[in-house]
Amino acid sequence: MYAGGDMTDKKPDVEADFIHLAKVALSGRGQDVQLAVHRAAKRHRDSSPRLAAELTQLLREIPSKCSPLRRHADVPLPVDIDSRLQLMRVEEHPELDHEPVLHAAIEEQLVRLIRERRKPEALLKVNLLPTRSAIFTGPPGVGKTMVARWIARELNKPLLILDLAAVMSSFLGRTGTNLRFVLDYAKSLDCVLLLDELDAIAKRRDDKGEIGELKRLVTVLLQQIDDWPSTGLLLAATNHDDLLDPAVWRRFEAVVKFPLPDQASITNMVGQLLEPHTNKASSWAKVLGIALAGHSFSDIERDILTARRISAVMETPLDDKLEALVQMDKRSKADRIAMATALVHQGLVSQRRAHELTGVSRDTIRSRATKGDDPKSRGRRASKANLRLVR
Repeated sequence: MYAGGDMTDKKPDVEADFIHLAKVALSGRGQDVQLAVHRAAKRHRDSSPRLAAELTQLLREIPSKCSPLRRHADVPLPVDIDSRLQLMRVEEHPELDHEPVLHAAIEEQLVRLIRERRKPEALLKVNLLPTRSAIFTGPPGVGKTMVARWIARELNKPLLILDLAAVMSSFLGRTGTNLRFVLDYAKSLDCVLLLDELDAIAKRRDDKGEIGELKRLVTVLLQQIDDWPSTGLLLAATNHDDLLDPAVWRRFEAVVKFPLPDQASITNMVGQLLEPHTNKASSWAKVLGIALAGHSFSDIERDILTARRISAVMETPLDDKLEALVQMDKRSKADRIAMATALVHQGLVSQRRAHELTGVSRDTIRSRATKGDDPKSRGRRASKANLRLVR
């Protein structure tokens, strides 16, 4: 970094940083001051670790006990130049209808990210900063936005959501300005910023008529991500990771891939959604964990809410409406037998009704329901069969 190791070689860089910091401080742009300090801390991390550590500590101590949004109440939310509509949604105190259901590997990644933010001093001791940015990928409805809301709640920070599909101006050249407005505003807060629909810009790059302008727009976005300070957390979400510019991936320090929920996750979520509304929540969760395989979390929540609404309007038991969710299309014979057996074994419907819903014969249902279809029962049946063969 320097030609030599003495203070004479280091002095010009320190002076340049000090002069730059003075310029931005006199301009009154608080977010630029923070960015300048952040860059200085990063630049001198190796040559002056004590200086870098103290600058980083100052950045951490910026937020006060009052709400970050209230401290900047005099700064209006960024708006689109054309429509004058606000460019992002703000959730000062994020709330969840229910807790997110996460795969173990995903939960481990997210908990580690939260822990870094809660214990920055452990990182500072080894001259490291917490993860600044992460990108969430996966099909629609698997919980990416909910997890961003959950992270903000766990960190007790406001959540700012920028929908990149909505921020695209009718005048493409102004979209870059919109992006700068939003990101500069977010940099001035101790917050979590979510860039939703990140692929919206990448999709537009296929437009041959505007490819030059779109390339410049992507460059603006990449520069803004590079300049994001460690004091905040930048998240992004995309449903189409194959459309993203390759350069985008290098900008994010963590990548979290959200798959469609498995049977255990569906069972967990259905149980959460139904528990306050029926005393058979756990029983229905076991059945619907099989019936709703391949569905996203948002689809499952929509189906449960629809069943509850119909039940309320028609003044009929919720259990009757949940039967409609036992879908047989594209289900294997094994799944149909498992659902029919679970419906009867859990006491939800009669054998006749289970046959009507699943198409599984009553003899098969009766046989499985009588003997039990759990692994232990199957093991005992296999052992008895083997014993008969030996005899």
